[in-house]
Amino acid sequence: MKRTGFDNDAYISKQSEQISKRIKDFGGKLYLEFGGKLFDDYHASRVLPGFAPDSKLQMLRSIASDVEIVIVINAGDIESNKIRRDLGITYDTDVLRLIDAFRENGLYVGSVVLSQYSGQPSATAFRTKLERLGVKVFLNYAIEGYPYNVSHIVSENGFGKNEFIETTRPLVVITAPGPGSGKMSTCLSQLYHENLRGNKAGYAKFETFPIWNLPLKHPVNLAYEAATADLNDVNMIDPYHLEAYGETTVNYNRDVEVFPVLNAIFEKIEGKSPYKSPTDMGVNMAGYCICDEEAVRQASYDEIIRRYFAALNDLRIGTGSKEAASKIENLMNQAGISVDNRRVIKAALEKSAATGGKPAVAIELNDSTIITGKTSDLLGASSAALLNAMKKLSGLPDELLMISPSIIEPIQKLKTDILKNRNPRLHTDETLIALTMSATANPDAALALDSVPLLRGAQAHSTVILSQTDQEIFRKLGIDITCEPDYENKKLYHK
Repeated sequence: MKRTGFDNDAYISKQSEQISKRIKDFGGKLYLEFGGKLFDDYHASRVLPGFAPDSKLQMLRSIASDVEIVIVINAGDIESNKIRRDLGITYDTDVLRLIDAFRENGLYVGSVVLSQYSGQPSATAFRTKLERLGVKVFLNYAIEGYPYNVSHIVSENGFGKNEFIETTRPLVVITAPGPGSGKMSTCLSQLYHENLRGNKAGYAKFETFPIWNLPLKHPVNLAYEAATADLNDVNMIDPYHLEAYGETTVNYNRDVEVFPVLNAIFEKIEGKSPYKSPTDMGVNMAGYCICDEEAVRQASYDEIIRRYFAALNDLRIGTGSKEAASKIENLMNQAGISVDNRRVIKAALEKSAATGGKPAVAIELNDSTIITGKTSDLLGASSAALLNAMKKLSGLPDELLMISPSIIEPIQKLKTDILKNRNPRLHTDETLIALTMSATANPDAALALDSVPLLRGAQAHSTVILSQTDQEIFRKLGIDITCEPDYENKKLYHK
């Protein structure tokens, strides 16, 4: 069985305590830049088994009356229809999703900031849409020479051009749909405007990775590099912290490189900088909450390999780069691992070879049992593997027919004859619906459906790139799926 390697309750407690302390240290007002995902943080939950995907949200809920959330989105990302790859939605759509999610959890969303705004038509239209929905919108503009031309940045023609975000609570959480949105610039701009108004305020950063008090080449930190391979982030020793305190800590290159400039901006705004190093800026207690080192190491190794296959898939699809895949391959070498460490890969490839090279899927359950599925006339390999896994979890015989052909065949007829789909085989979503229909009269099918929650945390591998539908179903079921960078056929166009 999978081991828990992270104490989530201790994390929420320690993190809340440290954030409250920072608010007091800065006189009652703190702009907290949230790196990564505020909820649905599945990367953290994968490399730190026990970390709840919504633990950051839980932490904020514990101090909800003090929290105001500001969501920042880069106007250029709206214009280019940038996609959040884990959800398959555009950044502007994700802003709406985030607002709804925060409100549903009792958190106050004060406003949205359009950063790097220069009159982009799509960004302007999005601003209008938000305002019609009753959401306050503020504009931050592109500043020439940012972040290095300090004298220009900290002036009327720099931060002074930006609209001041009206906030009312002591903790202002600055978050965004993804990286490159302009969160730090927004925080610094607010400090400039608060200082002009004679208000005390401070800045801190909540970035889970890299974990500053783990070794530079710890698997958790290597997994972070793998996750950001396309951004060219590199973990490194924080030289400023080492010089100031004689302690070795880990940060990433962008924060280390920009720290002298940030320090100069702090000094220009407030007369002196509150920080001696990039590590000082962070509020991250994750490293203190690891309770099983070996479990965390193994989980991180798994994540690096998953990221490698994701990079290969992106390269095959045409959205990735050789450099990103090569970087992750190098990280695998540094960690002393290979794709052979992922057991489901070999099982899937062997199943495919045994069926004449047809697509196959293997699933490793949480008790380490490996189940496979092959392509047939009725089912795709993903659907077959899921059904076989549910049989195993339910104690049902492998040869049992849980879905009658009399249910499958009408669905196939609908797909091919009416909807004109060339592929008659059932995708995973269609298979689960068919199983649900069978469960009304078939006790075995009902028993299998009851086992679905037990699939969460399982590992899977496909010998071909899966459809978006199948990948989404695996994600919703909590199964970590990787795919060989190959399509089932040689066509140029793939849905």
